[in-house]
Amino acid sequence: MRQKGVGGVPVLESGGRKAVGNISIRDIQFFLIAPEMYKDYRSITAKDFLTSVRSYLEEHQEKSPLLSGMVTCRRDETLKEVILKLDSMKIHRIYVVDDVGNLKGVITLRDIISKLVHEPRGYFGDFFDGVLPLPANSR
Repeated sequence: MRQKGVGGVPVLESGGRKAVGNISIRDIQFFLIAPEMYKDYRSITAKDFLTSVRSYLEEHQEKSPLLSGMVTCRRDETLKEVILKLDSMKIHRIYVVDDVGNLKGVITLRDIISKLVHEPRGYFGDFFDGVLPLPANSR
């Protein structure tokens, strides 16, 4: 995630495109403080990570988006519906799936904002330099 500059990644069913979960940087940061969940965090697979996290949370009665499943939308949902889902779930990304749950894409709040608001290059000077990478579509 650090190499690609993204804050979350989908987890897909083995050998397919069916979305089964989501791992965000926030999830990883939270669970790094509970090393009893897994033995070797450097070699754990995404599937094993999700399984460990779900088991840990169920055992400790804690709520997390990981337990409620992946938040998705379909291509025919309106932007308003997508924004309302993002807001109601207090999340930053929603995965676009087809009718059988195959992953087709992802929409982030940043994607939406960058389409609605345009600041000319250099508008903020160097105020945000180094804080956030520019989205690919703004170059």
